Amino acid sequence: MFYRPEDGHGLPHNPFNAIITPRPIGWISTRDAEGINNLAPYSFFNGVAYSPPQVMFASTGTKQDQEGGKDSISNIEATGVFCVNIVAHAHRDAMNASSASLAKHIDEFDHAGLIPVGCETIPCARIKGAPAALECKLTKIVTLPGEANQVAFGEVTGVHLNDDHIRDGKFDVTTFHPLARLGYRDYSVVTELFSLNRPDD
Repeated sequence: MFYRPEDGHGLPHNPFNAIITPRPIGWISTRDAEGINNLAPYSFFNGVAYSPPQVMFASTGTKQDQEGGKDSISNIEATGVFCVNIVAHAHRDAMNASSASLAKHIDEFDHAGLIPVGCETIPCARIKGAPAALECKLTKIVTLPGEANQVAFGEVTGVHLNDDHIRDGKFDVTTFHPLARLGYRDYSVVTELFSLNRPDD
């Protein structure tokens, strides 16, 4: 089949997210100007550069009690920082709980039963027990076409790795099974790896 997005797809559910899979989940923690922690998962997330290390995540849609978008973007605009927490399979229920559309004064760490700990390089909380966390300083927010579509880019200023997941000098994702977002309400986990050498290696 072929369809033009402006004409609709004619299927019972939008296939767009199912096409772009699997997607890593950036579990973004921020803090507002009053010091209230916020935590939300974003599957439009990825690394974008090595040197210096940089990441991005995209926020889409609006929220009734937040002008112009979601709490995460508003907090980042106010403070200039955010933290990306990596989601292990064991944290799937807490991650899902933190995706609830809560009032902006509600702390999702508390709501999801998670323990916040301080970051080292930025005034923000991260998730205690996460396999890894990337402390980020905002470099740019880009507004995209559509209602409240925004992309936040950040430079990584600090990296936390859980020592339990370092094996033979490598960060071994098979020790915590990172969660990946698929289409619809579907998720997957990484449980096994294979390697390919590049032709010019």
